[in-house]
Amino acid sequence: MNSVCEVVVHLASGMSDLLGLIEADRFMKYMGIQLLDLREGYSKLAMTLTRDMINFHNVGHGGAIFALADAAFAAASNSHGEKALALNMNINYCSPATEGMRLIAEAHEESLGRRIGLYRITVRSEDGRLIASSQGIVYRKQEDRPR
Repeated sequence: MNSVCEVVVHLASGMSDLLGLIEADRFMKYMGIQLLDLREGYSKLAMTLTRDMINFHNVGHGGAIFALADAAFAAASNSHGEKALALNMNINYCSPATEGMRLIAEAHEESLGRRIGLYRITVRSEDGRLIASSQGIVYRKQEDRPR
């Protein structure tokens, strides 16, 4: 797996702190989630579904897919240099994912206010098939992120 710093080239001021937090995230490492791109209000992450992420219907577990979407949401919403905490997130599963499938999650900022941010997150297969669509809302604390 490439280092976050090797993959990401769009560094806005203060974003290097966020990259350090993402790179140190134990859950993302455990899930095999990789950061592909990060800009203010946008992120792109990837994950390959392993055997341990398959449910009893022999398709990708919704929790694994949600975890990837949530990681993309967290990266995009924290990209402005302020701590952003999830208030709500919903997800709609559109088509099944299978073992070995590489999933790509993209989070796009739809609206950003002084305290609230709204994000649209999609999870697709590498060939572009929509696996899940999600929306998240964050509360932006008026303090710097922890270092």
